Amino acid sequence: MKSLTDSEWDILVPAPPLQQSRSYGSALARLGARAERGLLHNVPVQVITRRGLRMVHRPPPDICLAPLARHAGVTVATSTAAGILPLITARHHAEWDVSPTSEALRKALAPKWRGHLNSSECTDISEGHDAILQDLLNKDIAQGRARGYRNLGAAFLAAWRGERLILHVSRKGEMLAAMLFLIHGAAATYLIAWTSAEGCRIEAHRAMLWQAALLLRGRGVTRIDLGPVDAGNPGLAGFKLGTGARLVNLGPTGLVLPL
Repeated sequence: MKSLTDSEWDILVPAPPLQQSRSYGSALARLGARAERGLLHNVPVQVITRRGLRMVHRPPPDICLAPLARHAGVTVATSTAAGILPLITARHHAEWDVSPTSEALRKALAPKWRGHLNSSECTDISEGHDAILQDLLNKDIAQGRARGYRNLGAAFLAAWRGERLILHVSRKGEMLAAMLFLIHGAAATYLIAWTSAEGCRIEAHRAMLWQAALLLRGRGVTRIDLGPVDAGNPGLAGFKLGTGARLVNLGPTGLVLPL
């Protein structure tokens, strides 16, 4: 794999998925991994290596990763490319193109989504900083334990040097709901969200997600990854896809075979 400089990478990959972004690789490098960015068959790809395990998550579609598996160690990828022995079934994410005008974005909302937004748009939304982020992380950890999921976590976010956007709704010093977005090039990822019963009642997340789309668009973001869409959680799936986001197949996660 031919190495690329940071400036070369940014030119070739202006709006990468989070796991293919330079900020993501740099954060993991601060946590002890090795991040390599280069050309594989003239296609830019980032490879993360830790203790002999190479990870290639969300590379460009249909790239041949087989050359990586010819080296010592194990190569794992999440990809639609051929030559992968699936270990985990394919995942699907909702990706929202926020490059159109705000009027066009609003028109593309599902009618029910737009109707609920009209009634929640008066919600007082603020941008948050470190104290709000820590509160959100604490609540997300507790929520994750209860619901059986796990996010990237505090260590990763402490190592993150890229841009971020934190929005929250608070009253009398108490956080009712919050969202965290990581910005990587001309793309952003909806990473963490939490809401209280009151935040749910006033549909704070709907108002915050709409506000985030406008703010991120103003910062040059053209696409927001809204995260996994799971048929087992139709409410959350409807919330994400109701924005007009498209469903994207990320492919399975599995072993890359040395074809």
